[in-house]
Amino acid sequence: MSNAQSFSDSLAAAVEKAAQSIVTVDARDRQTATGIIWSADGEILTADHVVQREDNLNVILPDGSKHAAKLLGRDPSSDLALLKIEAKGLTVPEFADVKVGHLVFAVGRPDEVQADLSNVIALGGPVRGRRRRIEAFIQTGVTMYPGFSGGALVDASGRVAGLISSGLVHGASLAIPIAEARKTADNLRQHGSVKRGFLGLVTQPVRLAEAIANSLKQQTGLMVTDLEAGGPAEKGGLLQGDTLVGVGGQAVTDIEALQSSLGPETVGQAVKVKVVRGGEVKEVSLTVGARG
Repeated sequence: MSNAQSFSDSLAAAVEKAAQSIVTVDARDRQTATGIIWSADGEILTADHVVQREDNLNVILPDGSKHAAKLLGRDPSSDLALLKIEAKGLTVPEFADVKVGHLVFAVGRPDEVQADLSNVIALGGPVRGRRRRIEAFIQTGVTMYPGFSGGALVDASGRVAGLISSGLVHGASLAIPIAEARKTADNLRQHGSVKRGFLGLVTQPVRLAEAIANSLKQQTGLMVTDLEAGGPAEKGGLLQGDTLVGVGGQAVTDIEALQSSLGPETVGQAVKVKVVRGGEVKEVSLTVGARG
């Protein structure tokens, strides 16, 4: 057997291995999608945007059996949803991390198993936007065929490295790494959603005065231009015109840094907020609110 054929056979075996944990998700009217078996007792992780209805949800397992599913929770910001079927002894995939350059497959099962081969182009994150909040991503060159969303990004050994979705960022093939997917799935299982920290303010980036910048060792901050009435920031004593430069011990230089400092673990917690007010650095304490 040639080296090329042997290599080809090993790649086919990797897809076959992963496919034991890849299911069909029937949660929209015209096109089925894909999901990943997340637990042996019936949890299925898929893409949120393919769950277009919350009743008459069905999952078709690799053996062809069809099971009614219920929605445990969804997080539109990261485009993840967790379903549950009544089943036992399901095959949970092996998981893995990948690096730039690794060969990977997009594996979907909109009906029969389908796969596309590429490589990891980049590892990045976070991504912040009005619709999406992604802490980390894997970028590849795979083709996202119809129905692939909710499927698996699989390495050359058949281990799942992430969940793929065409709904993450337009024009790019991205996957949510398993470590990030696991955090979200845990929140969905426990709470049905992912709560994120919320201060209730509107800001704009500004440059700091030279003396303040040298003292703080940062050049920029966020000026508070408006406060939500009764919101955490107002209750904590922040004022319009304050310049936010730190939250919970983390420097705040731009809106991305602010959002990064307000993860799910901060909700309901008292944090120290550092601001520049009247040319002086001051510290106030406030309790972080929640926004889904």
